[in-house]
Amino acid sequence: MGKIIKYIALAVLAFCFLLPFVIMALGSFKDMQYALLDPLFWIPDEPTLSNYTYLIGNGLFLRWIFNSVVITIVPVFSQMFFCAILGYIFAKKKFPGREIIFWVFMAVIMIPQQLLIIPKYIMFADFGWINTYWALIVPELWGIMGVFLVRQFLQSIPNDLEEAARIDGANDIKVFFKVILPLSIPVVATVGTFSFISNWNDLFQPLIYMTREEMFPVTVGLASILGKEGNFGIEMAGSTLSFIPTFLIFLFFQRYFTEGIQMSGIK
Repeated sequence: MGKIIKYIALAVLAFCFLLPFVIMALGSFKDMQYALLDPLFWIPDEPTLSNYTYLIGNGLFLRWIFNSVVITIVPVFSQMFFCAILGYIFAKKKFPGREIIFWVFMAVIMIPQQLLIIPKYIMFADFGWINTYWALIVPELWGIMGVFLVRQFLQSIPNDLEEAARIDGANDIKVFFKVILPLSIPVVATVGTFSFISNWNDLFQPLIYMTREEMFPVTVGLASILGKEGNFGIEMAGSTLSFIPTFLIFLFFQRYFTEGIQMSGIK
C-alpha cells in the first residue's frame, strides 16, 4: 500500500512538472487568435506550423541560436577541463593553505551575483567587451561549484590507485589523465551538464551586456520577440525549439549526471 501511495505521489509530481512543457509545446501550434482565446487547453482546433516557419525564416532567430551555441559550448568544455584539474588539486594535493584557499573560493558563491554586475560592466566596457562574446564566455570559463563537485567526488577515490600509478613511473600529468580523469567521467559530465543548462538558459547577463539585436542569445531574442510581436504562439514555438537542446543533453547524460551527484556526496 505504501509503494502505491508513493508511486501515485510521484506520478502527480511528474505531471505537475511536465504540464508547463506540454502547454508550451501545444501552444506552439496555435495561431495568435487561439493562443489568446484558449491559452491552456489543449490540442488546437486548427494546428498550424506558421509559428515555426516564421522563426526559421527569420534570419535573426538562427543568429540567436548560433550566439547561444557559442556562449554555451566554450564554457562547457572549459569548465569540464579546469574544474577537473582544480578539483584534483584540492582533493589529492597537499600544500600550505589548501583548505583555507578552497573555502575562500566557496565563500564567493554566497556573494549575490547582482552585486557584481556594475563592476563587471565597467570592467568589460573598458576592455571593449560589450556586445561581444567575451563578456559572456570569460566569466564562465570555470565554476566554483564545479570545482566543489569534482573535489567531493575525488575524495571518495582511494589514494592507492594514484600511488600504484606512481610506482609504475607515472608523473602527475599521467596520473591525472590516465587514472583520475577516466574515473571522474560521471562528475565531469555533471559539471558539463550544469554548465550547459546554466549558460544556455541565462537571460540576466546577456540582457546587461548585449544591446545589439544580432548579438542576442536565444533567451533575450525570444523576450524581444514577445515585446515586439506580442504573439504568444511564436513565443511558445521559440521556447520549444530552445528547450530541445537542454532536454537532449540531460537525456543523454542522465546516467552520468545521477552517478556524479550521488558520488559527490560521498566522502
